[in-house]
Amino acid sequence: MALPDIQFTAPDAAAPAAHPGLVAVFADLALDTEARRVNRLAKGALTRALASDAWDKLKPGDALTLAFPAGMEAQSLLMVKLPRRADDATLRKAGASIGKALKPAGGLVLAKAVKQLGPLVEGAALRAYAYARRAEAPKAPGALVFAVTDPAEAQAAAAEPLALAEAVHFTRDLVNDPANILTTTEFADRLEAMRELGLEVEVLDEPALEKLGMRALLGVGQGSESPSKVVVMQWKGSEGAPLALIGKGVVFDTGGISIKPAAGMEEMIMDMGGAGTVAGAMRALAARKAKAHVVGLVGLVENMPDGKAQRPGDVVTSMKGDTIEIINTDAEGRLVLADVLWYAQERFAPSAMIDLATLTGACMVALGYENAGVFSNDDAFCNALLSAAQSQEEGAWRLPLSPAYDALIKSRMADMKNTGGRWGGAITAAQFLQRFVKPNTPWIHIDIAGVAYPASDIDYAPRGASGWGVRTLNALVKAKFES
Repeated sequence: MALPDIQFTAPDAAAPAAHPGLVAVFADLALDTEARRVNRLAKGALTRALASDAWDKLKPGDALTLAFPAGMEAQSLLMVKLPRRADDATLRKAGASIGKALKPAGGLVLAKAVKQLGPLVEGAALRAYAYARRAEAPKAPGALVFAVTDPAEAQAAAAEPLALAEAVHFTRDLVNDPANILTTTEFADRLEAMRELGLEVEVLDEPALEKLGMRALLGVGQGSESPSKVVVMQWKGSEGAPLALIGKGVVFDTGGISIKPAAGMEEMIMDMGGAGTVAGAMRALAARKAKAHVVGLVGLVENMPDGKAQRPGDVVTSMKGDTIEIINTDAEGRLVLADVLWYAQERFAPSAMIDLATLTGACMVALGYENAGVFSNDDAFCNALLSAAQSQEEGAWRLPLSPAYDALIKSRMADMKNTGGRWGGAITAAQFLQRFVKPNTPWIHIDIAGVAYPASDIDYAPRGASGWGVRTLNALVKAKFES
């Protein structure tokens, strides 16, 4: 879905009374000049609201909705609780409160007194998302107009936050799309279309992958009619070795021969969430012309049961040359990542690597929907990632790596097996991936199984795909990889 139409205009004393949709004002312990004007229009409704228990219970950035206020054409009047010295997180939350309440008739935000508009606009744009392919799709929100002292200055300040929000929406659309729409071919086509942003995009088909020796990845998709692909996206905003972002792109995961239970399988459209995040991050970097060299690589496959499908007990050879015993065909994402990780290093010799994947239910058992699981072989790199996630209010929690877990993936038939069983499942998956990371290459593995597709609304997204990680990766690149 495209971003809502966000506009900036000079204050107009007559506009609050005449606007037919949403009118938003800001207050803390008192009303600013614009809010006092609206209070008079609404016959003192804001003053009464400020004295209420409901207002007292609100946290900074939250909002109170007054429906069909007297003396105004508006469907609703939104009182946003905002301290006069609000930090970026509070401003983003305030924006999200506005975006959530936005009407098809549009909205007017009386923001003259807000000094830092970027985070406010970003929060509104992030939350004003609706998946456009829904059977009963909601009407698109109308224009959201910010009344500000200097519209041109506000437009410039909002340009980068809006580009970032658009990239998050792009990721959400990918993750929300059903597998009969987002096939591996359709996914690759959408990534190829990003050449218009200045990205270099290359699609490797099955013959090319076979020639490279990516038989771990190819084994996952061999039971599907949808061809396996690897898509390589490059943003060359600077010279030198790139940061490599690698994403798992299983467009649908039945579990293969080790088939999943029927209940909840429809949500496996989101098993390409890691690839979606990498695509969104590359889009964000290109949109803001980041002064960094970043390469994004995604492995696109579909895991289906079929007469040609991979079986438990099979042994496959990875691009690295290591052999892997298949114990469970539902532990497929690590097979995809293993080959793409190795390919990224062989071709690009990256300065650092991050892989993202909706990899394990075990990570959801440990961390729920609140935090992604983070694993790393480099403390400084990991701390930078966690700091970036915190700055964007995207939950992330570091989990351990240890050679002791390697015993759980030891195989009598091959160099390793693809699952270590129930205990420590998120960790053994990370241990498996670490075998495909060359010595002295800083690496982070992020298991986004819980955060990519939360079970309910969150601050910046309605239920469904969250777009987790696009903002974190953008912030990390800005802080650590731009020249």
